[in-house]
Amino acid sequence: MRALCAELGRPQDRYRTLHVVGTNGKSSVATMTAALLGRSGLRTGACISPHVWRWAERTRIDGAEVGRAEFAAAVDRVAAAIEAVEPGFEDGERVTQFEAAIAVSFVAFAEAGVDVAVVEAGLGGRLDATNVIESTATALTSVGLDHVEYLGPTELDIAAEKLAVLRPGTILVTGSLSAEVAALARSVAAEREAALVVAPPIDPEALPGPMAPYLARNAAVAAALAATVTDPPPDAEIAGARSHTLLPGRAGLLEGDPPAIADAAHNEAGAAALAEALPALATGRPVHACLSVLADKDAAAIAAALAPALADCVCTAAEPGPAMGRPGAHATDAAELARLVREAGVAAEAVPDPEAAVARTIELARERGGVALFAGSHYLLRYVWNARRARNSSP
Repeated sequence: MRALCAELGRPQDRYRTLHVVGTNGKSSVATMTAALLGRSGLRTGACISPHVWRWAERTRIDGAEVGRAEFAAAVDRVAAAIEAVEPGFEDGERVTQFEAAIAVSFVAFAEAGVDVAVVEAGLGGRLDATNVIESTATALTSVGLDHVEYLGPTELDIAAEKLAVLRPGTILVTGSLSAEVAALARSVAAEREAALVVAPPIDPEALPGPMAPYLARNAAVAAALAATVTDPPPDAEIAGARSHTLLPGRAGLLEGDPPAIADAAHNEAGAAALAEALPALATGRPVHACLSVLADKDAAAIAAALAPALADCVCTAAEPGPAMGRPGAHATDAAELARLVREAGVAAEAVPDPEAAVARTIELARERGGVALFAGSHYLLRYVWNARRARNSSP
């Protein structure tokens, strides 16, 4: 990644950068931070992942997806740079798909002349492709057990990998952390002579619409991170930033018959946060879930965390596909996932085809006066929106 950025002229050095690491909440924090900075008159970029429809979704400038022509130009520049640097790599190493995508964002931000870019880490931090920025502040949103095969078996191991991106003499902003992880954050900040800011909580009722508690926690981190660049934003601005940075699959409320909720909770902590939010989001109605989980995730823990909030569950297997950004990834078998959900105490059926599973969940929720929930994987959400598009365009 350093070689690629050097070939490109280190575009990430042409603007101020803020780094966002954590197990959950990174995209919401990144986009809300960028929105708050934009309200202060700054031109902003936000680099997020994953995407739902197009790779360009990962590169946001002034709150909107980068333009097609600008994205194409950045891709061309990065492709040429890859061809230039790869012959010098040892052992046949290649620039990865994610590294190329991050470089495209860096180039697009430089060409757009952003003042500050908020960069979401992909996996971990220490060895992540984003860890080539000289960030002036870092936000640690949350820490939970995810990607343990790469980051280590405990929350402290994972936190250490994420905190490794903190630059000496900068600022560390932390969200809601366990006592052990908070102590580690204090220690790392002290070692690197970085100022530590614990984001003050925000009342969910101060933010617009039915608000999941975890989104209010993310908004608190975003406000504290934005305050490292500008004056602390008032509650009204935080509410405005939230309303203008709604992302697909983050406690998304979908109107219709039946109403639906789309949330890509894909690890135990994310599932627990979603379960906490569901009673309010569903306004007391029964929740009929459609669940798909990637095979490298702890499907049993996700099922157990969601179970108390569910009436029943349709289990499916939404594969990422070649354009989604997870080469080699596969979904958990639908029948195996249904077994795990039943073991968690929830009635479950297996419908392997995602389109059929979405339709079946909608049918159950409509028949029983409930709310349809689609969760467990970003890759399931494509089928949800395809189904809604087809229904809305039918005669």
